[in-house]
Amino acid sequence: MKKLSAPIVGLALAVWSLPAAAAKISRADLKAVLDDNPDLIFNVIQDHPKEFMAVFQKAYQQEMMRQREQQAEEEKKKTAEAIKHPLQPAINSWSLIEGNPKAKYTLVEYSDFQCPYCSRAEQTVDALRAKYGNDMRLIYKNNPLPMHPNAMPAAEWFYAAALQSRKKAWKLHDAFFKHQTELGEDFYKKTAKTLGLDVAKLEKDAQSSKVKDRIAQDMAEAKKFGLMGTPGFLINGVPVAGAYPLDYFVELIGKIDAARAGNKS
Repeated sequence: MKKLSAPIVGLALAVWSLPAAAAKISRADLKAVLDDNPDLIFNVIQDHPKEFMAVFQKAYQQEMMRQREQQAEEEKKKTAEAIKHPLQPAINSWSLIEGNPKAKYTLVEYSDFQCPYCSRAEQTVDALRAKYGNDMRLIYKNNPLPMHPNAMPAAEWFYAAALQSRKKAWKLHDAFFKHQTELGEDFYKKTAKTLGLDVAKLEKDAQSSKVKDRIAQDMAEAKKFGLMGTPGFLINGVPVAGAYPLDYFVELIGKIDAARAGNKS
């Protein structure tokens, strides 16, 4: 193979993307030279930094756009499949439900009382319920994460309170998220007493196998549905992993409605 000079290599780099027939040297020859003399590439870059950065940035932006489009398309397909085959959470006499039992939309929330993202997500949940009114019911399930030491005790007190009064259990739920930084046994007792709950019974029930088993079932269900972190949601069986904004849920509900309308036609 004949040796090529540095100027020829520089010129070849400029026409690298052209068909081999349009170049004065073959791609194979150019590759062989660059394999033997990789410093030539760096020399060209150093001599033309502005042009190199412009090409690099354009290529990077194009790749990022391609990846975003690919991700959006994958999410679209995933959502369509989830709408077509919704998940089926356990809903029974034990379930903590707020709202119209025959609501058009069922929002199941898998949450952690000590998780800051869950606290912020409660604002989205409240906004959703305000927007859809009687068309939406909420089911709260516990998914306390191991890195939050107060999450499991709070979950236990919440379910224990439900054994006395579901209405007061929901008030306890609201207090836990509103005063998240105060979570602890003293706060649980003080809040329960303020709500008129039997504190001694609460302490006992919080440690009962009935309560602990129920929490374990919630956690197992969240894991089965791939909702490993918190918060996690199901909206009519379609999973949402994370604290997404209101608009995301509204858009998803629109897709659910569209699919439902299509099935009826």
